[in-house]
Amino acid sequence: MRTRWCAMLSLCSWVLLGLAVAVVGAAVLVPRLTGSTPMTVLTGSMAPTYPPGALVVVRPVPAEDIGIGTPITYQLRSGEPTVVTHRVVGVGYDGEGERVFTTQGDANDAPDREQVRAVQVRGEVWYSVPWIGRLNLLFTRDQHELITRVVAGGCFVYAAGLMVRSWRRRLEPAPASAHRAAS
Repeated sequence: MRTRWCAMLSLCSWVLLGLAVAVVGAAVLVPRLTGSTPMTVLTGSMAPTYPPGALVVVRPVPAEDIGIGTPITYQLRSGEPTVVTHRVVGVGYDGEGERVFTTQGDANDAPDREQVRAVQVRGEVWYSVPWIGRLNLLFTRDQHELITRVVAGGCFVYAAGLMVRSWRRRLEPAPASAHRAAS
């Protein structure tokens, strides 16, 4: 009975560890390695595709690669930090020949009033992870870093403990009954 319980506990631990690694990889590691930016969806304008609380990962793309149907994240006003993620529903050029985009939230009935200039575009939505963005809202940037370091340290301590336990088992003398059975 104890062996079954340990096996189930071990399986659950591995599944949880795998899920944690996948979430951290999708939310932190992949964006950092690719120069992308993880952002949290705050409103329902893109529901159900990107509901509030979803984490969207936005990667930079040239304006020429953005077409109708592409979800983009852009600054409401050039140079200001406030951004919006909406889908491109029209592509055109303004009076000066600059490429502009007409956008609309998936849940909105009409396109946005203001056209988006290429300079305002931060990138296209590469992928999203549901619910994970809610964690971004709970903690500040410094708290994120602290939590990441604590979790990473905990993983290293856990791994070190497993290694020490494995070495101890190897160094322990085999029980006498095991020697007799092998003879």
